[in-house]
Amino acid sequence: MTFRERLRALPTFPPGLPPFGVDLDDLATAPATPQELFAQWFDDALAAGVGAPHAATLSTADAAGHVHARTLVIKDVTAGGWWFAGHATSPKGRDLAENAHAALTVFWRDLGRQVRVTGRASSAGPEAGAADFRARPDGSRAAGLVGHQSEPLGSPQQYRDAFAGRLDEAREHPDAVAPAWTAWVLAPATVEFWAASDDKGQSRLRYRTDPSTTENDPTWTKELLWP
Repeated sequence: MTFRERLRALPTFPPGLPPFGVDLDDLATAPATPQELFAQWFDDALAAGVGAPHAATLSTADAAGHVHARTLVIKDVTAGGWWFAGHATSPKGRDLAENAHAALTVFWRDLGRQVRVTGRASSAGPEAGAADFRARPDGSRAAGLVGHQSEPLGSPQQYRDAFAGRLDEAREHPDAVAPAWTAWVLAPATVEFWAASDDKGQSRLRYRTDPSTTENDPTWTKELLWP
């Protein structure tokens, strides 16, 4: 069997997918904001035992338009947008400094659901970044204190030694913060909710901000999209 045949033989979704959770024939009954519907879908993912339901793919692009993507965890969802964190000196941090446009994609395969958030990401400020860092487990804080993210590594032992030293520091100094640690907020311009079904095809619901409103107080337009 060829690799292509092996791929095509795999099932995409399990049977028994849930309904969309919104009356798509009457969008006036849908939640007023995408954050509300995201919270409902997230609760469904938790209830279904989906692994790492807070994991998302963050896509960014540098000033030249080269696109990069990585998986991270969502730290919060507020009226301001979707939160994530990392080093400002990392590839994603450098991309966002050059080009604030970004996208987050969340995929819950067991439910046949996907959420796509697109907009502009901005720093939430040094206090928010420090608070996020201090809330991380010791091992995660140690990894952050090591720094040098995405730089060439001479050997695994070089990293093990650096990590061990930083782990001691993280345990002895719980207030220590990596200097470039940043919390970003992705303020959404569009949020799309996509769902598969067992026998009714696919459904797409998009929330889109009115360009005349502000990021802090957006007015949302809800619309269906062809799959």
